[in-house]
Formats: sequence, structure tokens, C-alpha cells
Amino acid sequence: MTPTFESQLQQYADAAVKAGLNLQPGQRLMVIGPRTTGGVSPEAVPLVRAIVRSAYRAGSPLVEVLWGDEACQLIRFDEAPSDSFSQFSTWLPKALVEHIENGHALLSVYANDPDLFAALPPERVTELQQASSRALQQFSEHIGRNSTNWLVVCAPAERWAAKVFPGSDPSTATARLWDAIFSMSRLGDADAAASWSRHLDALASRSEMLNAKRYRALKYRGPGTDLTIGLPEAHVWISGRSVSAQGIPFAPNMPTEEVFTMPHKDRVDGVVRSSKPLSYAGVTIDDFTLRFAGGRIVEAQAAKGEAVLRKMIESDEGAARLGELALVPHSSPISQSGLLFYNTLFDENAASHLAVGSAYRFTMKGGEAMSLEDFAAAGGNRSMIHVDFMIGSSHLDIDGVMADGRSEPVMRSGEWEI
Repeated sequence: MTPTFESQLQQYADAAVKAGLNLQPGQRLMVIGPRTTGGVSPEAVPLVRAIVRSAYRAGSPLVEVLWGDEACQLIRFDEAPSDSFSQFSTWLPKALVEHIENGHALLSVYANDPDLFAALPPERVTELQQASSRALQQFSEHIGRNSTNWLVVCAPAERWAAKVFPGSDPSTATARLWDAIFSMSRLGDADAAASWSRHLDALASRSEMLNAKRYRALKYRGPGTDLTIGLPEAHVWISGRSVSAQGIPFAPNMPTEEVFTMPHKDRVDGVVRSSKPLSYAGVTIDDFTLRFAGGRIVEAQAAKGEAVLRKMIESDEGAARLGELALVPHSSPISQSGLLFYNTLFDENAASHLAVGSAYRFTMKGGEAMSLEDFAAAGGNRSMIHVDFMIGSSHLDIDGVMADGRSEPVMRSGEWEI
């Protein structure tokens, strides 16, 4: 019997709440609904409501939803004083921090237009992004420590669907994007939550294998890439499942195909070339190359969006250093779909990737309890931003360097060797 759209939607919501977020009875939930250019996304509304229903069924006493509106953001660019873009909400950062510090859960639904700000002045877009990053830094640090269980999922929006499926009429593109989201989120079984848990177990086995290796560095070689990334002595490989400060296991991303850890912020040297476009702050950055020396980006070039790329890595001192490296096989379902999603949540799970900016504290043993100074001394990076970009392909080779200097294959042609 072919499942109906409504049944798949509820499966998706149940898998998100039960297996991804692992919402506990008695735990409140805040859902951050998507911002879309047409106001509240009609495509996302059914998913948000299904999530709310699933959360109450899981025992939540209160579920709150915050919606956004990209059209209002565009009006701000048209009408607001030109010197006002350094201002940000005073209540929202406080509300998010208070929510997390009280042990409540957080779920974000992404359905945004990847080209929202493409025609706007890059300096103003950057100023807005930096204001947001500064205001939300304490919130971001809580997320980096896994202070509570949190999750990001996606729903289609008309302009995003049109970007992924150019040439299709809006309704067809939206339907195709829903199908892709359901498929990439492994909803094939009747019990999607159980299927998702089995997938997370398989990823955990991979991270355990890498943790046993204790590599000192990874060496990357591929088209336009010749890069060595040192690893802190106390680095920890994490799979799709994390554990919150309250001891709640959860998966912060759905879908997820990665295992990841922390680079040493001062031990990155060489050049790396992107393998997929990056959608950042409503602008697409494409075909870019970064050169590192002593852990810092010393040169950045891009065929498209170079001004925004340069502004991004100038956000603060840590924005020009790495905070994450993640390994994803080229054979992942998202990669094999052949689709380019222009969405980091999906595209990062199609390819091995890096992130500039802040490191996750939980990717270093004891990192959550370290002072800022001790964390930095051990190799951890700190920044207002954390931006993933894709470097993996079927042509990428990665070697692991042991403590004694010996090397061994980790990936060949984008696939696991160990």
C-alpha cells in the first residue's frame, strides 16, 4: 500500500521528535518555524503542526512556535535607515538562552530561499549577519556545548524547490523536494523512528573506530586540494548522535551521514577547494578556494560571491580558522541522489566537509568544562560563526597520520578504506 503524503509527513515528524530530538516526557519544546519570502511557508505549516502533535504525544507539557518572514527582512533593506543594520532583537537572544538554560528542547525547521539576499549590497548583508552572530553568541555557545537536545530539519519552500528543480512548475518542484526530503531522511520503513535509530547506531560504530585510531593529522588530496589538518591530542570523533548536558542522547541533524571532530586551530596548512556551492546569508558562494598557513586563512578566492566570502571570514579572529572537519562517503544517499540542495543540512551530508568558525566543545574530551583559555590552548577555535562548506567528491583521498608519523588510507576516491 502506497503511503499517503499525510502519513509520510507524520512519520517524518515522529522520527524527528522521537529518534532525532528524543524529546523527554515533561520537557518543553520550542519550534523555530521557517522564514520564507511569501510569509509563513504554506508548505512548512503542515510539518510544524505535525511536529507539535508528535511532541504533545511524547509528553511535552508546552510546545511554542516562533515564525519568521523573509519578506519583512527584504522590506527592512528597502526602507530601514542605512545605519541601522548593526541592530538586532533584544528579547530573542535572551529568550533562547533562558529556554535552553531551563533544560527545554529546541527544534528548527528550515525552508528558506537560498538566494534571498543575492541582489542586495554585500556589505549590508554582512553587517546584518554579524549583528545576528554577535547577539546570538551565548545561544550558539550553549548549542556548541549540547546544553540541551536540539535538532534541525527541513521543509520545502517554493523558491528553494525551484532552485533545486529548475524548469519544474512550482507545485511539481515542491512535491519533488518533499519526496527527496522523505527519502534522504530514511523514512522507508513503517517505523521510521526505529529505522533512524539503527542508522545512528551504524554511524556510532564508525566514530568508535576512528576514536581508536588517535590520528595526529589528516591529509587531503583532490582536485585543487592539498591540505593537512592537525588534530588536537584530546579530539573526539562524534557521529550523528550526541548527548546533552542532561544525559539525553539525540541527533542534532536530520538527515545525517557524517562523523566529525575538531581540527587544531593552529595546525592547518595548504589549500582546499570547494566541491559544492555554499548558501550563506541569502547569497550563493561558488567554486571557491581557501589557502591556510599556520591554521589561518591567508587567501580566499571565489568565482561567485567572493565579497561575501571575504566578509564572512573577517567576521572575527576565529572566523578565518577551522572549527570542524567531517567525513562523509561519496556513496551516501544524498550524494547518490545527484541533487544539489543549496542547503547546508543536506549538502554537507552528501560530501566530506569543513567548517570555518567556532568548534563544538563536545568534540574535545572535557571541552565542555574547560575555560575559554584552556580550550584555545588545547587547539579549540572560538568564533561568532560556524559555517560548513563541502570539499568531498569521488576524487578526494584522505590519509590518517599516526603519532609515529606513519600514514594509512582513511578514504580513497571518496569512500571509506579503514
